[in-house]
Amino acid sequence: MTPVTLAAAATHPTDPAAGQVDTHCPYCALQCGMTLRTGARTAIAPREFPTNAGGLCQKGWTAAALLDSPARLTTPLVRVAGELRPASWDDALDLVAGRLRDLQAAHGPDAVAIFGGGGLTNEKAYLLGKFARVALGTSQIDYNGRFCMSAAAAAGGRAFGADRGLPFPLTDLAGADAVLLAGANPAETMPPFVQHLRGAAAKGGLVVVDPRRTPTAEQASLHLAPVPGTDLALALGILHAAVADGHLRQSYLDERTTGFAAVWRIAAAYWPERVERITGVAAADQRRAADLLARARNAYVLTARGTEQHATGTDTVSAWINLALALGLPGTPGSGFGCLTGQGNGQGGREHGQKADQLPGYRRIDDPAAREHVARVWGVPAASLPGPGRSAYELLDALGTEGGPRALLVFGSNVTVSAPRSAHVTERLSGLDLLVTADLVLSETSATADVVLPVTQWAEEDGTMTNLEGRVLLRRKAVDPPEGVRTDLEVLSALAGRLGQPEDRFPADPETVFTELRAASAGGIADYSGVSYGRLRAGEALYWPVPGDDHPGTPRMFLDAFAHPDGRARFVPVTHTGPAEVPDAEFPLRAVTGRVLQHYQSGAQTRAIGELAAVVPEAFVELHPDTAARAGLAEGDLARVASRRGVMRARVRCVGSLRPDVLFLPFHFPDRQRANLLTNPALDPVSRMPEFKVCAVRVTKEDGAA
Repeated sequence: MTPVTLAAAATHPTDPAAGQVDTHCPYCALQCGMTLRTGARTAIAPREFPTNAGGLCQKGWTAAALLDSPARLTTPLVRVAGELRPASWDDALDLVAGRLRDLQAAHGPDAVAIFGGGGLTNEKAYLLGKFARVALGTSQIDYNGRFCMSAAAAAGGRAFGADRGLPFPLTDLAGADAVLLAGANPAETMPPFVQHLRGAAAKGGLVVVDPRRTPTAEQASLHLAPVPGTDLALALGILHAAVADGHLRQSYLDERTTGFAAVWRIAAAYWPERVERITGVAAADQRRAADLLARARNAYVLTARGTEQHATGTDTVSAWINLALALGLPGTPGSGFGCLTGQGNGQGGREHGQKADQLPGYRRIDDPAAREHVARVWGVPAASLPGPGRSAYELLDALGTEGGPRALLVFGSNVTVSAPRSAHVTERLSGLDLLVTADLVLSETSATADVVLPVTQWAEEDGTMTNLEGRVLLRRKAVDPPEGVRTDLEVLSALAGRLGQPEDRFPADPETVFTELRAASAGGIADYSGVSYGRLRAGEALYWPVPGDDHPGTPRMFLDAFAHPDGRARFVPVTHTGPAEVPDAEFPLRAVTGRVLQHYQSGAQTRAIGELAAVVPEAFVELHPDTAARAGLAEGDLARVASRRGVMRARVRCVGSLRPDVLFLPFHFPDRQRANLLTNPALDPVSRMPEFKVCAVRVTKEDGAA
């Protein structure tokens, strides 16, 4: 398929009365364009949109199946005598508000915490942050995006002064001669993305960095397979090769950057032969990667979760940014650096206040000017706003402990499956005085809650999303929700009223909320003040920042200057230290976690879609055949995988391309099949990202059912 131009991206005519609504996919950050056709049977058709150019993956094609799924929740549930039982909305909301008031009266404002999600619309993320800080007065709010892209956000912020996943339109990749893709497998996680890499692949310039021979790596011109947890050393080795072979763009460094000398003092010690001993990647391949990027007229370096989900994730992303800067790529037309956002609103979700340290517009909550601006929009004193709270894992780890939150409200997340060291997190949840979830289906987290509130999903409400390019999109309501289901905005509005807030302070209408978000974001890094529902309905392509009603948006950032006060990008000195946990005699293997094509995130939604669940119905573990044989395992056997934190069960798949000391586990499955029973909660000191991507494990044969 030929990528469409920005001008061709306007939506098709939408006519709800005729049963046709143009909208966007509910899953990943591509936010693929689709048309929802309603009538006797709801159906999905792809449409031309720049990110997907008329294509959809299996998840997108089957997304409508969840709208009328028997798994949908349609009435509030309240736990009585240990069981969840149906309740009226008034009774459920009265119970929640009353318990919140009592707990805060007894233990203070921070006795109540909120956990949000990167799939929530901008309006929901914004109102959730406002609800926490104004209606509850708590500092204890964070979201699952902390597990997804926080390391890249921190690295981008310190290098460029602003974090936007792709600071250029995705379609720009079509003109690339070379692309280095580190820690990403879009062929499975966001398949329509791969078409944007075809040009570089056809020219022999697609470099994929991944310890596994993934479907994406199969398409690469050069596959670099480092030992898990050694990506930072590899980036240093390629940087060393680029400098030693005369590829440094000195004029770019002099005019547009600062700090290279300190970076080179470290990289000078990481010559490719030394890095080969650390990473297992041949020195010749490191030099070839540097040469491919340097000799290309247009080149990009892109990172994703495999790079970021480490206890050194921020530094690892910084190492790849340093390479890109040394080659003069960021802020250069036709070239650049970017990160592939994962969740549907992973970009917008971290911009408008559901992060522990942020206020709307990507403002810091500890910035006095930011507090004054946002407080003025909210009509409250700046001094009344709490300061920064705990990051996601630290928040979950503190639940029910002395000085920790006694109640947790969860919107758009399934932490029982998605959090690292998940058995410990489940235990923490059980120690709460009150657990409330707003959910579409009875997820594993909701199944343990005291109150479950049934809420709408993507096609049943209006709202905006910000895709991986920083483009703000309007996702339109196409069908009415089942009777008894409310929107998250309605839930927050009703709870705020019960907590004594003025009726107009927490509106439930999405466009009204977005209008307020525009004002709150004005002047911030992520300035949405010039974005409106009217402009989005008209099909305008608006990439933030959009600082005025007549501003066209900013598809390509940093062309004239970076977002630091002096306009220069910052090199950040980083060095390789390796993963927080290394194999030993007791746990001799390295476990890598990731995703599969058919499932999304914790799997709560996709496992409820029969067509997807039938293809991948249970967890599996990929092992090299020799590794499996040494453990007495064969294809299809049930394996027991153990780490220092827990044990999970999975069906064996033998994969000859895997390193013998590495195994792979998808994390979409519940109960005893949870990959996150094993993962290490060691946190990155800058971003507070847990180390999902590598931990030490052993594998043995398991008798019995998974």
